[in-house]
Amino acid sequence: MSKIAILELDGQRYELPVVVGTENERAVDISDLRAKTGYITLDDGYGNTGSCSSAVTFIDGEQGILRYRGIPIEELAEKSTFIETAYLLIYGHLPTHGELRRFSDLLTQNENIHEDMKHHFEGFPPNAHPMAILSAMINASSCFYPGLMGAANKSRFDIHAARLISQVRTIAAFAYRKSRGLPVIYPKPVYKYTANFLHMMFSDVYQEYELKPEVVRALDLIFLLHADHEQNCSTSTVRMVASSQANLFASAAAGVCALWGPLHGGANQAVIEMLQSIHNSGDDGSRFITQAKDKNSGKRLMGFGHRVYKNYDPRAKIIKKACDAILNLLNISDPLLDIAKKLEETALRDPYFIERKLYPNVDFYSGIIMRAIGIPIEMFTVIFAIGRMPGWIANFKEILDDPKSRIYRPRQIYVGPTLNSYIPIDQRSATR
Repeated sequence: MSKIAILELDGQRYELPVVVGTENERAVDISDLRAKTGYITLDDGYGNTGSCSSAVTFIDGEQGILRYRGIPIEELAEKSTFIETAYLLIYGHLPTHGELRRFSDLLTQNENIHEDMKHHFEGFPPNAHPMAILSAMINASSCFYPGLMGAANKSRFDIHAARLISQVRTIAAFAYRKSRGLPVIYPKPVYKYTANFLHMMFSDVYQEYELKPEVVRALDLIFLLHADHEQNCSTSTVRMVASSQANLFASAAAGVCALWGPLHGGANQAVIEMLQSIHNSGDDGSRFITQAKDKNSGKRLMGFGHRVYKNYDPRAKIIKKACDAILNLLNISDPLLDIAKKLEETALRDPYFIERKLYPNVDFYSGIIMRAIGIPIEMFTVIFAIGRMPGWIANFKEILDDPKSRIYRPRQIYVGPTLNSYIPIDQRSATR
């Protein structure tokens, strides 16, 4: 028997259907609320609003569960790769040998950006933020592919998706090289996805970067763990833009802009900035921990806790092992990494943080790994964007494939002036 919710307004009784998801998530369907009652709901920040139905990712923040297409993130992290996981997210199933080969071939065939795009990089100042360049260049890239323009072209989706996933790392690497005044390094078809990115970032013209398998795997894992995370700010932005039938590249560029915000994609950068500040103060982390527990100190322990997870972030458990392995492998002497270990060890046994469920999250460990392998801090959010691209594309595809899809158009509660009149300028008061 279908459940219903009863709403009483102005002496009238309304029945609202209850929607139950496959993981027993429950929602009251208010799609017809305004048409039936004249009312809308108000949910500032959408914290209690389901903006869509999606089959891509499931999160249970209370239990610390994250699954891509039903597969636990722990299994994917252990057994899969970023590219295989990207296929899973976009197409809804794990690929066969043939499907993965075709997908990989499409990535290789589309890894180079149009040569004319190199001139666009010259228009940015040397200190331009890589996220600004990334967003602009993704949009610029779409201009070189007329098939992207106009109404959504489902028949060309596969190549557009592969082109975006492949070229985003090329654009990112070129942006980094440009910011350092270094010549661009072109991708090599013999390298797989993540190894190719590291090659483009760090190789020299006459000396190739040494690709340590452990480093390649650690970065690939960062990409995989960031590949999707349900209806966060940037993913919701991609869906919003896609609902207007904007093309895939335009929708993804909007996602990059949303991710750029320090409250979203900048968290791993904030971790390193916090560690640098602690080091500059001459602290080993002990004083900072004490200050972080004082709500009046203004100090906040970055990289701990999560908006969704009220338990240990499942991605953090996975990436912590990779973080420990990389630090041991590279044997780096870095005071910031020493401080990070101190903070982690203290917080994990301190009742103050345990009671508040302030465990280290994925941003804490990913920032440490990226610093250890030499990725500069301004590129941290770019790495996040490269990883999140498959999730954005998967959500775009849900909009594209939905025959009932319509443009997103939230309502509002107006709180401005009531009916007013135009006053000629010479009659207006100088004071308000």
